Amino acid sequence: MKTAVSILAVGLAMLGSCLMTQAQVVEDFKPSELNQAGKEYPMVNSERRVRAQLLAPEATSVKLDIGGVKYDMVKDENGLWTGESDPQDEGFHYYQLNVDGASVPDPGTLFFYGASRWGSAVEVPAADAEIYALKNVPHGVVRQHLYYSKVSGTIRRCFVYTPPCYESNPDARYPVLYLQHGGGEDETGWASQGKANLILDNLIADGKAVPFIIVMDNGTWRPTGPMAPRREGEPWPPAGWADGFKNTLLQDIIPMIDSVYRTIPDNAHRAMAGLSMGGMQTRAITLGNSDVFGYVGMFSGGSISPADIEQNPEFKQNVKLLFIGYGSRELESGRYSMGGDPKTNTEQVNALGIKTSFYVSQDTAHEWQTWRRSFYQFAQQLFK
Repeated sequence: MKTAVSILAVGLAMLGSCLMTQAQVVEDFKPSELNQAGKEYPMVNSERRVRAQLLAPEATSVKLDIGGVKYDMVKDENGLWTGESDPQDEGFHYYQLNVDGASVPDPGTLFFYGASRWGSAVEVPAADAEIYALKNVPHGVVRQHLYYSKVSGTIRRCFVYTPPCYESNPDARYPVLYLQHGGGEDETGWASQGKANLILDNLIADGKAVPFIIVMDNGTWRPTGPMAPRREGEPWPPAGWADGFKNTLLQDIIPMIDSVYRTIPDNAHRAMAGLSMGGMQTRAITLGNSDVFGYVGMFSGGSISPADIEQNPEFKQNVKLLFIGYGSRELESGRYSMGGDPKTNTEQVNALGIKTSFYVSQDTAHEWQTWRRSFYQFAQQLFK
C-alpha cells in the first residue's frame, strides 16, 4: 500500500510540475516575420519560445521538431494540434513538423533551403536585429545569374549583389567578395537566410563599409561513390575534397564575374569567405591561391594555423586580413570543425605578422545569427 501511495505522490508531483511549467509560459506570442501572408502561426513569445499549430484531425501524433529536439503537440476536439518549444537562441531557425513519424514542412511559413531540403523556418527576434533590418536606405540589387561552366559542362546559377551606387555610377569599379554557404544549403542561403544584402545596404548607408559586389554560388560537396570507413587519425574532409568547387571558382566564376561586372580584378580587391562548410572551402582554396584573394573570412569553419602558413608562405605576403568568427556556444562545446583551437591559431598567425580579427557572437551556436553577425563585422573591415 505504501508503494502505491508513493507512486501516486510522485505522479501528482510530476503533474503539478508540468502544470506549473505550462502556467509559466508567457502568453505574448506574435506571428513570426517569416510566415506566409495572412498566416498566424508559427508564433514567438518574449521568452523566445516557438509555438506551432497544425490542423490534422486524423493524425495520432504531431511534434514540433526544432533545434534537434522534438516537442509534443496537443490536439483539441477539432483536430487542431498546438505546441511550443523551449526558449531558442535569437535569430533564424530551421524547423519541421513530425506527423505520425513523417517529417514535413509547416504550411504556415515561407520555405528556405537548408538541411538539404526546402523547409520551414522561424525568426526569433534579436536585440541586434537592426543590423539586418529592412530600412529606408538605398538598396542594392540581388540578381540571378546563369552561366555555363566549362569545368562541369553544365549550366550553373549564382546570385550577385551589386551595391546601391552600382547602377547610378556607371564609371565606377568595385571590389568583390565571394561568399559561400554551409553544408546542406545552396546559393540562396546568404541572401534569404543570412540577409547579407540588407546588412551591407545598412553598413554602406551608415558609412561603415565601402561598397562592394557579393557573389553567392553553389559550393555543395558530396563524396563521389562509396566512402571507405574513416581510419582514426585520418584528416576529414579527405584530401582534395574542395577541388571541384575550387576549379569552378577559379576557372569559371571569377573570369565570368570580371568580364560581366565592373570589378577591380586583383588580389587587393578580391575576398573569399564562407560559413561552416563554406568556411572550410575558403580555407582550402585561399591557402593555395592567396595571390587571387587578399581578404579571407571563415565563420564557424575552422581556422588557419602557423603550420598552414609554413606550408603556404606566400599567404603571409598576399593576405591583408584573416577574419575568424564563431558563436560562443560553439567555442564552449569545442566544436571547431577542423584545425585545432581557432582563437589560439588566430593569435599565433597574428604574431607571424598577418593581420587577423577574431570575433565571437555571444549566446549563439552553429546557426545563422552567428554568421549574420560575423558577416556584419567582416564587411566593415574589407577593402580598407
